[in-house]
Amino acid sequence: MRTLCSSTLIGEFFVIGFAGLVAMKDDTLAMSTVWWVCGVAMVFSVLLCGMVTRPGGVQLGWALQIGLVASGFFVPVMFFLGAAFAALWWASVHYGRKVDEVKARWAAQAARGPAEPDAA
Repeated sequence: MRTLCSSTLIGEFFVIGFAGLVAMKDDTLAMSTVWWVCGVAMVFSVLLCGMVTRPGGVQLGWALQIGLVASGFFVPVMFFLGAAFAALWWASVHYGRKVDEVKARWAAQAARGPAEPDAA
């Protein structure tokens, strides 16, 4: 799960940065505010990479997804990109857990040793 979720979060890091560049073009938004918000969100996305497997890590990831979708009120394309990354986040968590279960089964099988052939 960690690899898939971290990949999604790093992708979001770049999308947040590019959204900040687009938001700078809006005359109603202060440049310092745009970069403070984007900077905090970018740092948060990188820090979440290390927290994904810890308690509450996935929930914090969902909070970031909600923030990305909500940023669409300032940069309208973020409604689409935020929804796309929320879907990627769901897939990363869902399929990442399945991969972790399969890896655990393989590790348990390897720990038991090779299967003995049937005596005929």
